[in-house]
This record gives sequence, structure tokens and C-alpha cells, in this order.
Amino acid sequence: MSALLVQSDGIYVDGTFGRGGHSRAILARLGAAGRLLGFDRDPEAVAVGQALSAEDGRFSIHRGSFADIGRLLDEAGIEARLNGVLLDLGVSSPQLDTPERGFSFMADGPLDMRMDPDSGESAAQWLACAEQHEIATVLREFGEERFANRIARAIVETRAQTPIRTTAQLAELVARAVPRREPGKHPATRTFQAVRIQVNGELEALRRCLDQVCDRLAIGGRLAVISFHSLEDRLVKRFIRRESKGPELPKGVPARAVEVQGRLRPIGKSVRPSADEEAQNPRARSAILRVAERLP
Repeated sequence: MSALLVQSDGIYVDGTFGRGGHSRAILARLGAAGRLLGFDRDPEAVAVGQALSAEDGRFSIHRGSFADIGRLLDEAGIEARLNGVLLDLGVSSPQLDTPERGFSFMADGPLDMRMDPDSGESAAQWLACAEQHEIATVLREFGEERFANRIARAIVETRAQTPIRTTAQLAELVARAVPRREPGKHPATRTFQAVRIQVNGELEALRRCLDQVCDRLAIGGRLAVISFHSLEDRLVKRFIRRESKGPELPKGVPARAVEVQGRLRPIGKSVRPSADEEAQNPRARSAILRVAERLP
């Protein structure tokens, strides 16, 4: 909230509404003329947002991905520039805690993992059809899994005998395939992360949103992004760095020959949770907040 510098009459976007924790905190700082739009792909989150909208006319909920921020703003009739955009990336706690959504290996459930269960293919459907080399690539690139080839081979061999339809099946399969375990981490952690990112197109959605956000921010408007793993954070960090330097000049043109102006400036260093916050909320332990401000 401090990073967003909420103005009482500003226009803000909570691109990952979830269950509305951030939105309620922003609304508490907005005045009567302020406005907040929430985006979420999850119909359960949208239902919570609709209830909040009925309580507070300054808020509106819109079902969709922050990847489509431009279209969603246009459909909402927002022509003015935004004073702030907040993205809290990855899976939400309610999704993790509901076995029927298939995000977690901590309880057995259908192997779904879709943030929008009404569109796209589930994790089970993708694993049933993907080639072994594709599965290995996804595990390696999206999960940074060093045993990607072993796990991919085990998936293909297992599905030839029986369909992989539940989270417990996949977690047990990975545990058998991994020869060495990381201390304090379930062997299926990286695999579940990678498959979830693949099924939901999470990194591409983030890229698409970042490509549009500068054009939608008002001068002095803030972008605040909370990431939970290095792949997301790397995208955000490089984006802010690139936009702070300005357009790349053609080869042979000395920088001093033209005035190069970036569109963003980073605000402070990355912020990590305190020890107290981690103690109260263990899921925050890997969170990284990065903030940037729109330049004239």
C-alpha cells in the first residue's frame, strides 16, 4: 500500500483480485471520487468481487486475465490514465487450499490446475497428450527442475498403463522418479509449479500485461508487482530496467547525440517479507515486491 501511494481520487487496478484483501486495503485509502477495478480469471473470485461491488460503488469486478488489461479497461469505459496497478502473481491461497482445484499435492484431488476452470485444457489433459520432450522442457524451464528428463519419462511410461488424473498420482510418480530430494521441499514442488504455469500461460500473460501497462499509467502512476519465484521476478526486473533506459538506439548512434528518456523509474530496491511477516504467513517467505513509477 505504501508503494502504490494511493491517492484519494485516483483510479487503480487490482489485476489479481483473489479474495479481495488488497482491494479492500486500497478502498480503505480511496475517497468518494476514487475508483478501483479488480480483474480475475477465477469465477469463485469474481463472485466475491461481485459481492464487494454491491457493497461499494467505487469498486467493479471484471472476469478476465491481466494479460488483457487494455481490453478490460476499454470495456469498462476507463479512458483516464491509471494511478496504480497491482499484480500479486501466481496461485492464490483459496485455490491452493481447495483440493478440487488440483493445484496442491498436499491433498488428493482432480489434476486440474486451471485458474479459469471454464476454459482451456486441464493439467491432466495436457499431461495425457504432450510429447515427452515437451514435458521435459516445461519442467526444466518453468520449474527449473534438474530431473526433468527422468520425470517426463516416468509420466509417459505411467500414462501408457493408466491415466494420470489426480494430484496424488502425479506427486507419487514424481517422488519415485526423483533420486535426490531438496531438504525441506516436497519432490513434486517444481513439477507442480511448472505444469501450473504451462496450463495457465502465466509467464506469457505477465509479458502481455507489462507490454501494455506503461501506456495506461498516468505520470507518477505506480506499478507494483509481487512475484513468488525467480522466473516471474526476472521478467519484472528486466522489464523495469528496460523501460527505465528508454528505447534502444540503432547501432552507430552515440547516446549523447539524442535525448533518450525512459518511461519508468524503479522505486527503491526489491522488498522481501520481514521475519515477523513470514512467521504470520509462511506462504509469504518467497515473495518479492518490485515497484516502478511512470515518468513524463
